[in-house]
Amino acid sequence: MNWGSPEFVILIVAISTGGWVINNWIRARHGYPLEDEWGGKTALGDDKASKALIAENVELRSQLAEVGERLQVLERIATDSSVGVAAQIEALRDEPRITAKLEREVR
Repeated sequence: MNWGSPEFVILIVAISTGGWVINNWIRARHGYPLEDEWGGKTALGDDKASKALIAENVELRSQLAEVGERLQVLERIATDSSVGVAAQIEALRDEPRITAKLEREVR
C-alpha cells in the first residue's frame, strides 16, 4: 500500500468523518450535548420550552381529533338522505330538553 496515495488520504478522511458521525449519533441518543464542526458543544434544548411544546402538541392533537370528528359528521350529512338527516337533527334538538327534564326529576 502506498501511504501517500490519494486513496489512502480519502480513506483516512472517511474514517474520521464516520467516527465523528457515530460519536454525535451516540451523544444525541443519550442526551449529551453535540459537537459542532469546530469542536465546540451545542447547548441542549431548553427543557421548559420543550415541555411547553409538548403540551401545545397534545392540545393541537386533541383539537385535530375534534375537527376530524366534525368532518365525519359533515361527510355523513352530505352523503345521507335528507329525511334521515332531518330526523337526526330533530332528535338532537329534543335531547337537551329531555336531559333537563330528567335532571329535574332526579332532584
